[in-house]
Amino acid sequence: MTAAGRILVHFSSEDASVYRFQGGELKLLERERLAFEGSRTHEKLAEKLGGFCTGLTEFNEVVDNRTTRLHATGVFQQLPQAEAAALVNSLYVDTGLYFNIVGPELEQFYLETSRSTCGSNHMMEGLTRREFRNAVVCGSFQNSLEYIEDVIVRLRGNGAAVLSPPSTRVKPETVGTDFILFDYQDFLKNERDTWRHKYMHLDAFRQADAVVVCNPGGHVGQGTMFELGFMSALSKRVIFTEKPQDVSVLFPCEVGLQF
Repeated sequence: MTAAGRILVHFSSEDASVYRFQGGELKLLERERLAFEGSRTHEKLAEKLGGFCTGLTEFNEVVDNRTTRLHATGVFQQLPQAEAAALVNSLYVDTGLYFNIVGPELEQFYLETSRSTCGSNHMMEGLTRREFRNAVVCGSFQNSLEYIEDVIVRLRGNGAAVLSPPSTRVKPETVGTDFILFDYQDFLKNERDTWRHKYMHLDAFRQADAVVVCNPGGHVGQGTMFELGFMSALSKRVIFTEKPQDVSVLFPCEVGLQF
């Protein structure tokens, strides 16, 4: 994130609001009327959104998926899944930014958080205070467990439930092996049983507001690359803790956690 703070944009059905989030404070920089109701196809929406995002350099010298967050509600929530995915993909290709369509339940959560923490009815205020209800954390448990544990502690400290892994206490017998197990997992029946444990972790993606990928130094391991395919198939919001390196196929994602 730059010294100027992070730029947050909220697209509703009728306008686009640009905020700067810095030092724990949210400041409105601009609100522009951009009626999206008549632009129902992802091509028309992407064109209008892309044009607006081009102008964000007015507020930050660097506009990328680390410095800038896009959130959308209203008409965007009504898009069929295929159209929504096509819009996310198109905007990412054109701008490099991830277009996060906030579902109605999560929007309500942000509104309730805003009311309870600062007495306002302002979705973006709630989002800056508790961005996730829950999350799944991924990464190399063999090589980066301490780093992953630190991220989990910070997520929980910010009020988020970590759906998987619920614990990072390693079974001592599996330390140093190719497939470590945590204390809540039973032992492997055979080498094929690794898939059962992997699938249980992947299945938690469905319920998560976001998947946080811990990649210290930018490195993304083969196991995580496999998981990323599953995340993409579910159109899940993906946030890398650091800018990914040596990834052969770039895909819609964000870099850096808010805290």
